[in-house]
Amino acid sequence: MTANRFLTRPVADVQARQPSLQLSLSRVGVTDVEKVIRIRQDGAEQLFSARFECVVDLGVDQKGAHMSRFEEVVNEAIGEVVLEETAFKVETLAEHIAQLVRRRQGARRAQVSVEARFPEHKPAPVSGVETQELYTLHGVAVCSELGTRRLIGVTAQGITACPCAQELVAQSAAERLVEQGFDAEEIERILGVVPLATHNQRGLGTLHIGCTEQCDDEIDATTLLEIVEAAMSSEIYELMKRSDEGHVVEKAHRRPRFVEDCVREMIRGVLDAFPGLDDRAFVSARQVNLETIHQHNVVAERFGTLGEIRGELRTGVASPAHTNARAWLDATP
Repeated sequence: MTANRFLTRPVADVQARQPSLQLSLSRVGVTDVEKVIRIRQDGAEQLFSARFECVVDLGVDQKGAHMSRFEEVVNEAIGEVVLEETAFKVETLAEHIAQLVRRRQGARRAQVSVEARFPEHKPAPVSGVETQELYTLHGVAVCSELGTRRLIGVTAQGITACPCAQELVAQSAAERLVEQGFDAEEIERILGVVPLATHNQRGLGTLHIGCTEQCDDEIDATTLLEIVEAAMSSEIYELMKRSDEGHVVEKAHRRPRFVEDCVREMIRGVLDAFPGLDDRAFVSARQVNLETIHQHNVVAERFGTLGEIRGELRTGVASPAHTNARAWLDATP
């Protein structure tokens, strides 16, 4: 009786075979890998929900990547890095996983992205009642034979008030006041004191910073959150008393901002908070506003090196190129 050839021959490394079409691939790996990670902070352990994406470049002579190795590396890195850190830095975790992935896969380039949901406790603006807010922390790392570059980022929510609709309301209110016998000086004083109605959006602001190796430790996620929230018309709170609601609504209507304004304010916040960042550092600001009187949403974004941005502000001339995150991450020294 002849033995079955699949039972007698050694198991082949199918992924290492030549592909039918010898073409390299830009990104191969796993996405939406969800893990619960345990982090020590201030002497206590907390659980965080995290989502990972791990990808490598695939060469022309390799049929496929070893997908199971990505999961092994993520588990290993969580044990080695996170539980040993006294202060969790998501970009450090991303860097460690990227280095392990590149080595295990024998890849030219590996990229890892991590998103972790984490709570912050803050008091409501008037009542002082403590409320728990959830934010998203982002970490991205690219590892190649030239070195490693990292991004740290945050996403926060807020409220924006539309300046255009508020101008229309102001014009209409002024006409009504004229009909009621108020003069121009009185109307201007009234409209300057009374908050004017407009339509609102719930805003989602995301800010990433990537800096050279000399300043990585200077970037603090809490500062980034403050920049993102301050860029909108007002921050928001999950738990509020009536006094807090009135404060938030009035604050937002006294600071009407377009989606474009929010992006520019985030950039301004980065320049003010981190004046020592090198011109080679990278920044990306993105704002998405969820419309209330339209069925569509609106978005604005600015990315580039700080050198490009500072050059524009200094000269008033638009930069001919805006460096994107992929290009910056790949430009390892």
